[in-house]
Amino acid sequence: MSTATATPLPPGPLDNETYRLALPSTACAAKLARDFIASLLSLSSPHDLVDDARLCVTEVVTNAHRHTRTSVIGVEAMVLRSRVTVAVTDDAHWALPKPTDFRVEPERVGGQGLLLVERLALAWGATILGGGVPSRKAVWFTLGTAS
Repeated sequence: MSTATATPLPPGPLDNETYRLALPSTACAAKLARDFIASLLSLSSPHDLVDDARLCVTEVVTNAHRHTRTSVIGVEAMVLRSRVTVAVTDDAHWALPKPTDFRVEPERVGGQGLLLVERLALAWGATILGGGVPSRKAVWFTLGTAS
């Protein structure tokens, strides 16, 4: 009599792990970032965050592509038990967005992406990176439960 052995599932992201992706700044960057985040979160415990994370990362990566001259867009995701923090980096440190820079204008087409991120995220912001000589910026957001 033979015994069957179960094939283990591939491991998903573990709690408190960080994943990184570097993308060329092209029109495809937002889709690649969206697919990266969706794949990562569909395997992990905050899988209920997938749709909001896809939407937010699309907005932030699209902004980096459209509004900077960066050649590489970085996407970094830190997966925690009940939340995920995603940072999108580019080399345009001089244009930090602030929540107070945005006005709700229903008739306006476009330009509302960071308002959407603000509504969906527990927190979001922008950080200058590179120490004493700023070399790039990160726009980040955290999704999940407040606990």
